[in-house]
Amino acid sequence: MTVSTQERFAVKVGRQYPLGSTPDVHGTNFSLFSPHADAVDLLLFDAHDDTEPVHVVKLDARVHKTFQFWHVYVEGVKAGTHYAYRVHGPNEPERGHRFNGNKILIDPYAKGNTKTLWRRGDACGDADNLATSLRSVVIDVSKFTKQVFINRPMNESIIYEMHVGGFTRSPSANVKHPGTFRGIVEKIPYLKDLGVTAVELLPVFEFDNTETRIVDGRELTNYWGYSTMAYFAPHPMYCVNPETGNHVEEFRSMVKALHDADIEVILDVVFNHTDEGNHQGPVYSFKGIANNAYYYLMPGQREYYNDYTGCGNTFNVNHPIGEKFILDCLKYWVQVMGVDGFRFDEGSVLSRGEDGAPLKHPPVLWQIELDDVLVDTKVIAEAWDAAGLYQVGHFPGARWADWNGKFRDHVRQFVRGDAGTVDGASLVGNIASRICGSPDIYKWSHHLPQNSVNFVDCHDGFTLNDLVCYNHKHNDANGEGNRDGQDENLSCNYGVEGPSEDPGLEKLRDRQVKNFAAILLLSQGVPMLLMGDEVRRSQQGNNNGYCQDNELNWFDWDLTKKNAHIFRFWKWMIDFRKRHPAIHGSRYFTGELNPRGLPDITWHGTKPHQPDWSSESRVLSFTLAGSESDSDVHVIMNMWWEPIQFELPQIESFVWHRAVDTALDAPNDILEPGQELPFTSGTYMAQGRSVVVLITKSGAVEPGAVKKKKTATTK
Repeated sequence: MTVSTQERFAVKVGRQYPLGSTPDVHGTNFSLFSPHADAVDLLLFDAHDDTEPVHVVKLDARVHKTFQFWHVYVEGVKAGTHYAYRVHGPNEPERGHRFNGNKILIDPYAKGNTKTLWRRGDACGDADNLATSLRSVVIDVSKFTKQVFINRPMNESIIYEMHVGGFTRSPSANVKHPGTFRGIVEKIPYLKDLGVTAVELLPVFEFDNTETRIVDGRELTNYWGYSTMAYFAPHPMYCVNPETGNHVEEFRSMVKALHDADIEVILDVVFNHTDEGNHQGPVYSFKGIANNAYYYLMPGQREYYNDYTGCGNTFNVNHPIGEKFILDCLKYWVQVMGVDGFRFDEGSVLSRGEDGAPLKHPPVLWQIELDDVLVDTKVIAEAWDAAGLYQVGHFPGARWADWNGKFRDHVRQFVRGDAGTVDGASLVGNIASRICGSPDIYKWSHHLPQNSVNFVDCHDGFTLNDLVCYNHKHNDANGEGNRDGQDENLSCNYGVEGPSEDPGLEKLRDRQVKNFAAILLLSQGVPMLLMGDEVRRSQQGNNNGYCQDNELNWFDWDLTKKNAHIFRFWKWMIDFRKRHPAIHGSRYFTGELNPRGLPDITWHGTKPHQPDWSSESRVLSFTLAGSESDSDVHVIMNMWWEPIQFELPQIESFVWHRAVDTALDAPNDILEPGQELPFTSGTYMAQGRSVVVLITKSGAVEPGAVKKKKTATTK
């Protein structure tokens, strides 16, 4: 007996909420926001690669539209069914409307999509693209149990920025499922051994990686993923079986495995623009559904898009429907997918009103700040945008953290050996502020050290290795004549551009990498390192690897053996930070004394209590007071290129023990807990370009040790 599609798919009115597709035991409810559409067709497909729908449900506005929402309930539609829309209405770009019934549109709220048939070029222009369009997938999320969250305090976090594909794509990764969420699961023991507390994943929302260019015989594509196609759907290329609608299970399995290892998951999210681009870009979702609501359009020329992002369009984040969309999306990734936080790309866009001007109280940012579901999530802003809005230190809201670009720049200059005046103060004075959690940037607005995410490098720019190997960017492989990427990187090659076979030079580069690691992990705030920093991963001087889905960007796991000594330094430096609460306090230093009479921080130069704040200074030392049960910590930083002798402060009944000296070879460069060596001399000769860390342990002061002096002469 043959069952007709009408019998198989019985149509009912449905309801307007929730948006998207919501299956139950009998069928699925579909809801779509499109206030100006004249008609909507729901296309149902039996398989992800069917070029023709098995059934088309034509929605009648008199029955299936409530206010601004189109809705229908279709019996017989089960989880795993593929679907899409045709939305009909006025095609009047000058009025902001881009309806085109020839274009097949995915659901903005779809929990999964497949792109087996997808051809981006066919989504441009006016022709029908049914045979080469995207398909959304009905996914039942009600069956998933709630994830168990870690809720680690922000000030105790150590973030590892990584790319899902690049982390395990290389054959050297030796994993069963390279370049996927499951590939990350296979490498969790590595992350656990390193000691990071959170992974910050470059975009995992679905993006288009099908548009390619060929440069010198190499295929270039969208590798980073900063042009989002679908916000509720994990990127299918990171899934092992996306065609089965297994997106949610695979992502959730990764999150659970990371949580079981006590590692949080932070997502890099891109709400500032979408992949549909400018007026010449494709139409596959927002443009064809509610173009004038979802995007900033130019006043008087509404066929064009206001572009504050440098990516062709700007999402209308503070329009009520845009705000709802973003909040719904974030809460979905927390409640269903189990993520612990978000980093917002070009976050300053989210502070702009519908006229593009920055708002004093941006609704979407304050809703994120105050929402009950999101209250325990970590929210981090890239507090600037491509149109010049820079909000580091004054990003709206109280608990928002910023990527601290000042920390990056000042530490790069200091370790390079620069001196002089930077941003109105001596460079060494700026370094002191960065070590304290940048109170000069954040404290005035009642923020805390944890509002500063400290980093030396990130995905965008040189890797840490390349900072010490290249004076100039080398982006020719991108096919843009080396014009792309930052020209000034505050880097230094120390005599040879690129790799070197000189053991002495490579030893110096090792030391500089360790200096960066030490300063990053000894500073108040939240440290972030980039995937591969811990083993000197290189991009061959390319500081804009957005299009390189190849070994240039992939993690080379052979480096874990070649540079095991660098990994060891990072591992034990991270461990050192965790074991000494004075390094990751939740409040700024106030001068409060510990039980041994030491202020929480004391600044020194080459002599105790005599810091050199002059513009020519390249040295700084300081003492952090531990609690009653914790050691005091003394740090010496000599960024001069010659050895300098530092006099040590003395604490009665305690002996300094050397824990770190970046000038020494492994394993003496950092000593494991309990193996620190007593240092009874009253001075320490710090080698050029080095960081030294000493800790106190109780015991009698050995003969020859210098007693604490009330006064000391200057150097």
